[in-house]
Amino acid sequence: MKKGDYLWVSALLVWIIILVLPAFRELFMAFTAAHPYIAGFIKFAILATMGDLLGTRFVKGNYVIPKGLFYRALVWGIIGMMISLLFTVFMSGAGTAQEKGLLPFVGINLAQAFFGSAIMNLTFGPMMMVFHRFLDLYIDAKYAKIEKITLSSLVDKLDWHSLVEFSWTKTCIFFWIPAHTIVFMLPSQYRVLVSAFLSIALGLLLAFAKKEKSKNYKI
Repeated sequence: MKKGDYLWVSALLVWIIILVLPAFRELFMAFTAAHPYIAGFIKFAILATMGDLLGTRFVKGNYVIPKGLFYRALVWGIIGMMISLLFTVFMSGAGTAQEKGLLPFVGINLAQAFFGSAIMNLTFGPMMMVFHRFLDLYIDAKYAKIEKITLSSLVDKLDWHSLVEFSWTKTCIFFWIPAHTIVFMLPSQYRVLVSAFLSIALGLLLAFAKKEKSKNYKI
């Protein structure tokens, strides 16, 4: 293990300690209940950024701090705030649709969780990914000191093949729908936190996709 690995694992252990020790867990849950948007921001800004860094470690063999790390974490935090709202919207909406006969298996928690997850990841999920990619590209362009950054230039730079073929058709369907089905079956105060932890796994998946793509180009 390298020095960066110890730092990364130490940061992860801090979160685990918060969740395991009753005193810290109660404070954390109380804060989450009282300030859901702030809590969602903090969870994603830290844990999703950790996922990005771990993905870089997987691809390059070492931790590389990207330029604009603070702004990238800020983007993740905003996504965390969005998810804090939308988890409730989609889960409650699926339940209401079941009650009105628009979806089957009313009263079955697993079905409600699956429907909420599927609808969210097939509608909000792709748009969130585009939002995230565009802002990442904007940050890259800013640090590259490109004088004029336009929406058109960002569209041209976006890797639509990777976005559609991997992020939408693979991670949304085969990773996020099952994962969020499980998340939606948890108590509400844990959902955003567990989803933020899952973003660490997503960081590894994206890194794996980049690594495989680079291998194909070499061939």
